[in-house]
Amino acid sequence: MSTENRKLRIGISCGDLNGIGHEVVIKCAMDPRLSELCTLIFYSSQKTTAAHRKALDIKDFSFNVITDVSKPNSKRPNLFECWEDEPELTIGKPNPDLGKYALGSLQTAVSDLKAGHIDALVTAPIDKNSIQSEEFDFPGHTEYLASEFEAQEYAMFMLSEPIKMTFMTGHVPLSKVSEQLSFESIIKRIRFIDRELAKDFTLPKPKIAVLGLNPHNGDNGVIGSEEQELIAPAIRKAKDDGLLVFGPFSADGFFGSGAYSQYDMVLAMYHDQGLIPFKTMNFERGVNFTSGLSHVRTSPDHGTAYDIAGQGKADPQSMRDAIYAACDIFRNRTEYNQLKANELIPQSDRSRGGRSER
Repeated sequence: MSTENRKLRIGISCGDLNGIGHEVVIKCAMDPRLSELCTLIFYSSQKTTAAHRKALDIKDFSFNVITDVSKPNSKRPNLFECWEDEPELTIGKPNPDLGKYALGSLQTAVSDLKAGHIDALVTAPIDKNSIQSEEFDFPGHTEYLASEFEAQEYAMFMLSEPIKMTFMTGHVPLSKVSEQLSFESIIKRIRFIDRELAKDFTLPKPKIAVLGLNPHNGDNGVIGSEEQELIAPAIRKAKDDGLLVFGPFSADGFFGSGAYSQYDMVLAMYHDQGLIPFKTMNFERGVNFTSGLSHVRTSPDHGTAYDIAGQGKADPQSMRDAIYAACDIFRNRTEYNQLKANELIPQSDRSRGGRSER
């Protein structure tokens, strides 16, 4: 069935069984307004979700259990049974023996995403240590999904109302950041951002701000030369190509002055340079979107939060925003692809419904 004639199907992988993933998903699913927007399919098990409901003292909610993912109930949140056994939970504590369940949930959801049974994927947080195995030898979800979908170029886009943020380098040690930067890699990432914002966020001419690497932008080479030798030349080249790109900006003044609000996307040079201000502004509202994949994946911008798991304290807003973002991005991308397809049809053929006479 065309997505134009039904609600979008959003799959949610359960993440680490001892973290807050189940709690925030259950809290989202309890809100009837979400079922009006989309059809939720949660990849876990009845016994595991029941254990979390018991820990949270939730008695007036249950999922609609399905065994055929292609036949969910569009009026209720659905649970796809990923395993039948009853893993021993120690909610709030890491347990490497439970990593296989988080991986199983993720693998099943990804398989269904590839098959078209779900339209987009939202991932609850994993424990990156517990999930490691021969099947999952990655720093996190982003790299795993890039491998699964054979993405040639991809990036974390951190989304919120006040700011969108992405990075030149991701999960790499700070000592290796500089050696991973080059004129070619920076200009390539700027062009990637420009394309992806047009496709997924209806921003055909986005304003992109680029941060410097060193304190005070290197102070004209006194503290570092990457700004003069790599970053500024890449920005000039992008401008020459017609892109709206600005910088490099010294990160402290850029965020301190609120200048970020003038741009559609901020490109940070490394993980913490961007994520520290982003999470300061959006600790309970941020969304992580894996840009560059052939399918839509989002996640809440928080981890397993073992310290509050099972206590009813977890705020579901970031998970809710991740679900909303997945719906919006899917629809934006669908519309963009339709418009692009129409551009390839000659005007004379459009009047005949897009069919050329032979």
